Amino acid sequence: MNRSTILVVEDDTPVRNLMVTTLKTHDYKYLTAVNGSEAILFASSYSPDVVFLDLGLPDMDGISVIRQIRSWSNMPIIVISARSEDEDKIEALDAGADDYLTKPFSVEELLARLRVTIRRLSIMKSYSEKDSSVYVNGKLKIDYSAGCAYLDDEELKLTPIEYKLLCLLARNTGKVLTHTYITQHIWGRSWDNDIASLRVFIVTLRKKIESAPDSPQYIQTHIGIGYRMIKTD
Repeated sequence: MNRSTILVVEDDTPVRNLMVTTLKTHDYKYLTAVNGSEAILFASSYSPDVVFLDLGLPDMDGISVIRQIRSWSNMPIIVISARSEDEDKIEALDAGADDYLTKPFSVEELLARLRVTIRRLSIMKSYSEKDSSVYVNGKLKIDYSAGCAYLDDEELKLTPIEYKLLCLLARNTGKVLTHTYITQHIWGRSWDNDIASLRVFIVTLRKKIESAPDSPQYIQTHIGIGYRMIKTD
């Protein structure tokens, strides 16, 4: 049986029943909430492993729920919403969501997103159990304490911005980071010029860590949204 507990926050009864039936069929434990207030209460009381969150709740917007949970917890939040515009996805990801699934969705995709999120949790847990000052992802290694990065045991010649960008992506492996999130953490602001500069630094960083920059193995682009560090074998 799956040990992960999933909190389903959805006020639409047919959609909620579909999600619950899917989780139950695949042996996940689950909790359900029908509004934002219940979602926050259950998240704080039961500390679920993953939250499935609808944005259009009857008592408050789901973005507010994300921000409140993020004020005290890093539990993964997967947004499931009928809002399909890039602006909506960016707002949710900037607020702290880990992933975004648009309605209508397939059961297979729902389960795939859940597996990816749980796998990322397991990876991050294994990192914390090891020497937290060293990050290893395939042939890529970062020694945080030494301030150095390596590819195939060869030290990479990175600029300070490239190294900072690589570390930010690495510390959030598996999670989509928006342009705004990245530029605020790299430059402390988010201007159009910063986003243009970010694209340039991604290109130069890829040339140093990717064997085929046009088919990246480590840094995945989410067009119009941001970037994700991929966990490789």
